[in-house]
Amino acid sequence: MTIQTNLFFHEEIMLLALHDEEGTIASGTMYQYAIGAAVLSELLLNKRIAVGESRRKKLVNLISSQPLGEPLIDQCLEKISNAKRRASLQTWVSRFASVKNLKHRVALQLCQRGILRASEDKILLLFTRKIYPEVNPEPERKLIERLRQAIFTDSRDIDPRTVVLVSLANSTGLLKVVFDKKKLKGRKARIKEIIDGEITGKAAKEAIQAMQAAVMVCCIMPAVMTTTISH
Repeated sequence: MTIQTNLFFHEEIMLLALHDEEGTIASGTMYQYAIGAAVLSELLLNKRIAVGESRRKKLVNLISSQPLGEPLIDQCLEKISNAKRRASLQTWVSRFASVKNLKHRVALQLCQRGILRASEDKILLLFTRKIYPEVNPEPERKLIERLRQAIFTDSRDIDPRTVVLVSLANSTGLLKVVFDKKKLKGRKARIKEIIDGEITGKAAKEAIQAMQAAVMVCCIMPAVMTTTISH
């Protein structure tokens, strides 16, 4: 099997979110919304969409419907292309996060790359669930090293994709899965500099806005669901 390690954002997010040996999602992460924002970030950086202002809302404008050749991204691009009206960043992140079988689709892509393997285990000897243990740790090691170099050094040479990845991982709880929480706290100013400072280019800033929209959705949805259930 050919192993390809040039990963898309949503594949990188999945690698960070999964426990290597267990093949299950780490608790306390908002990976669905991170994946939704990751897809939107790909479309922004690849100039398929742009962000426009309308009545103080940031709306997504379609620039090109030309596919990127990645099934999930192209499906989401098609959704934007076929939409009857423009929608906000928050709306699109939420829609992308709700794509059917999202976790399994992304995980199976990584299986095809030779990085994960698909398996099953039983819960309480009754229920079967799909799991995706890691079989080739090298891509994730390189990914974590990119994050480490960005966060725990003072380098000014950070590529736009790493800037967006730091932002995605930080705001959706994934950095705390990968690195020691106390050490991260000591680099809080550095993380802010990466996300908000001069290091960040225009394209990356727009992609980060998509990520921040994801976090907003994550904060609002549980409260709405709780209120609905209680009534």
